[in-house]
Amino acid sequence: MKIGSKNINWGILGCGKIAGKFAQDLRFVNNATLHAVASRSIEKSRAFGKVHNAYNCYDSYESLCTDPAIDVIYIATPHTFHFEHTMLCLNHSKAVLCEKPFAMNANQVAQMIALAKEKNVFLMEAMWTYFLPHYQYVLELIQSKELGEITNLKVDFGYDFKFDPTSRIFNKKLGGGSLLDIGIYPLFTALSMLGIPDKIKAEAQMTITKVDESCTVSLSYDNGVKAELFSTIVARMTTEAVIEFDKGTVIIDEQFHKPSSVSIKTNESTKQVKFDVNTHGYNFEAAHVQEMLLKGNTESTIMTFDKSSALIGLLDDVRLQIGLEY
Repeated sequence: MKIGSKNINWGILGCGKIAGKFAQDLRFVNNATLHAVASRSIEKSRAFGKVHNAYNCYDSYESLCTDPAIDVIYIATPHTFHFEHTMLCLNHSKAVLCEKPFAMNANQVAQMIALAKEKNVFLMEAMWTYFLPHYQYVLELIQSKELGEITNLKVDFGYDFKFDPTSRIFNKKLGGGSLLDIGIYPLFTALSMLGIPDKIKAEAQMTITKVDESCTVSLSYDNGVKAELFSTIVARMTTEAVIEFDKGTVIIDEQFHKPSSVSIKTNESTKQVKFDVNTHGYNFEAAHVQEMLLKGNTESTIMTFDKSSALIGLLDDVRLQIGLEY
């Protein structure tokens, strides 16, 4: 599918908090227009649309998908609905940028990718960290071998959420728990920097709602490299990524998954590299999607289908080990 016009009309499916941040950042993307938004509540849809200057507001996702002017739809509903809503959009031949996690399991992801290929329609998982300038800088540093090979990786991600059994964070029916919501970031970091591990060991502490409040994952590689990953929804952590190399250490500073800075320490020097980002950071992935659409690509050249499949595979393996079933 190739978009003929240089202007890209976006639709947003789901009008929650993350959708609001995405809509704000869309204003900083060249040739991007927020054409329409949709919620199951017309009041919520209109309120969201008014704040973010959407041209149209719908009270059903079906109406959004049948709007002929929309080029691509950003899906921002809870985890458990990603599969259903992606399939809805793809069946209407709408390009899709779907929030992470892509779906609830590898089987769903496989079906989503198969349908996108069948329909010849663009589909990408919204792993926005991948597209941030500081993260791309670190990946290029790794690729350059300037500091040698990676010898160890440590990544933590922790927020202290107030316990509410009905909230998206703690509600099992909405895909709650630390793993799918924030634990996905450390796993993604390991996958993007080290590749698929040879061994996985995971353990977790569960809430009374039977989702993981904390999850520890150890990844081992046959070359001797290890990745120690941790996520929690009951304690605030530094939320850093510490990458140890032969010749130094690179730290993606606090809130590594968001626009951040990078500290580089060697025997000779210590420096911090800062990046001038004045948005939440979602504009970078949106700009990439538009680039792909204008080129006629049906798959991202960065967050590929293979990478999404590998990521959900890791998540499934961890869930199996910690006994987390949805």
